[in-house]
Amino acid sequence: MKAKYIFCGLLALTLVSSCSDKMDYNETNIKDRDYIIQTFGQVGGLMTEIYNHLDYDYGQSYGGAMLASATDESVFSQTGGSIETFYNGSWSPTNSQGSLWSDMYDGIRTCNEVLKNFQELTFDAYKYNADYPQQMFRYQNYKWEARFCRAYFYFNLVRQYGGVPIIDMDMNAEDVNNQPRKSSDEVFEYIISECDAVKDSIVKDYGSLGSYTLTSPDDGRANDLTVMALKARAALYWASPLFTPKGDKERYHQAALYTKALLDSCERRGMHLDKNYADLWSTKNYSDADKKSEIIFGRRIYGSAGSSGEDNTVEKYNYPIGIEGGSSASNCPSQNIVDAYEMQKSGKGISETGSGYDAANPFAGRDPRLALTIAKNGDTWPTASAYKSVLQTYEGGINGEPLVGATPTGYYLRKLCHGDIDLRAKSKKKGDFHTWVTFRMGEFYLNYAEAVFKYLGNATATTSDLPMSANAAIDKVRERAGMPDFPSNISADNFWKKYTNERFVELAFEGHRFWDVRRWKEAPTYFKNIREAKITKNDDGTFSYRIETVTREWDDKYYLFPIPVSVMLKHQQYGKAWEQNPGWE
Repeated sequence: MKAKYIFCGLLALTLVSSCSDKMDYNETNIKDRDYIIQTFGQVGGLMTEIYNHLDYDYGQSYGGAMLASATDESVFSQTGGSIETFYNGSWSPTNSQGSLWSDMYDGIRTCNEVLKNFQELTFDAYKYNADYPQQMFRYQNYKWEARFCRAYFYFNLVRQYGGVPIIDMDMNAEDVNNQPRKSSDEVFEYIISECDAVKDSIVKDYGSLGSYTLTSPDDGRANDLTVMALKARAALYWASPLFTPKGDKERYHQAALYTKALLDSCERRGMHLDKNYADLWSTKNYSDADKKSEIIFGRRIYGSAGSSGEDNTVEKYNYPIGIEGGSSASNCPSQNIVDAYEMQKSGKGISETGSGYDAANPFAGRDPRLALTIAKNGDTWPTASAYKSVLQTYEGGINGEPLVGATPTGYYLRKLCHGDIDLRAKSKKKGDFHTWVTFRMGEFYLNYAEAVFKYLGNATATTSDLPMSANAAIDKVRERAGMPDFPSNISADNFWKKYTNERFVELAFEGHRFWDVRRWKEAPTYFKNIREAKITKNDDGTFSYRIETVTREWDDKYYLFPIPVSVMLKHQQYGKAWEQNPGWE
């Protein structure tokens, strides 16, 4: 699988993705430096390697399972997979699901190499080339891109492990292996300070490099909005109960201010919420003006399915069993998330009095995002001409149990998938371009709402420096979805319940739920009981729904990952034994 990156929806670098399970982050010199510094392209290849470590989650790390299937979003239809480690009691320092540790430190090492050994180059052999000024401008931006990516890698590490060592570019190998773990506070402070150091210097618009307009814009790398987005997200995580257990309203205040600054900057550049929710994951979300309007940064994935290298990974993992090319290992939306979609007219949850919900017609009048996210019994899915028949997810149906790999929940995933892809062997439409959306404005309106609510304690309160209330921020997202505003007289407790539900729905399957519930420290409420719909077709052609609950294990030590035992032993060997994360000793 390969990848490209977009900012503000635009196309960028061609990368080859990889994931290393080894634990070795010694600082070593890049071999053949004298060879690499001969050309712009060879130095640029180091940046390609750095960007290659930015994360996405289409199921590639867990045999097709997304992290969503370790939450209340979905159930993976194939049993016995590694995703079950997160809730079946087999998780441990020796079974740590810890490849991210080595992957992030590999990326950090390359960032440090670029910053230490590949600065102040002049490429004299190219001084008389017509594009020399543009090439030099691009090259001189590498240091800012490398510092952003390094900060991003540390964010991924701290949200997963808490405190981790911060490896400076001037450390030798012995120093690296003698580093203590920093506290999570120190890591978050480092991330935010790096973002502050980078945001005013990194390129703002890759359509031109300095005063040099490009005929083929070098779009797609991190720009100042990307840096501001990382800073704002990191600040919200830092303020959350997992990392600030005693509470600190000023941290929420800062998170709200950083998020406001990001949103204001986006709006000044003409960015806005995409009017069509589904467009955010469409083929043209990197080029079409409307479709790219909301995306701040994303990773574009492509593979070898088509003549231009289009990808079909997410479809191969999630198309229904029972069709040619359908998957026996799908991420199947749970009844938990289906029930989270409110009624469109009333704006109330389906269990609330006066919502208008009809149990005999359970999908009528629901939040439109439900139909755009989840494929249910009776839907035409996928939409490719070869597959145009309605889903039969009921027991005995062509897409239902007891077929091996059929949905155990009664639903299949629609969001992220391109339904016109045809997985048949001789199909001409076997793949498409996909973009994993890393940062988008919809997330940050919700982030702002959370931060300002936690700071002010009221859903409608404002201040001179935070003139938009929590309710007003959420209502922007709901308006795009065609949903009513939040009630103006909502209590604090009801706001939090409704806010977390809104976040569940709006950001479904985008990689947030696994981390959100952890940082809130509310996992026992959400992750222990997963509901599945068992559907029976009646003799008269109607359907009956029986809801079954599957209980998953939860232990509070699961809030943070265990540090892999190989890492612990390595540092013990170098005389710097670390404390394991709580509960994993």
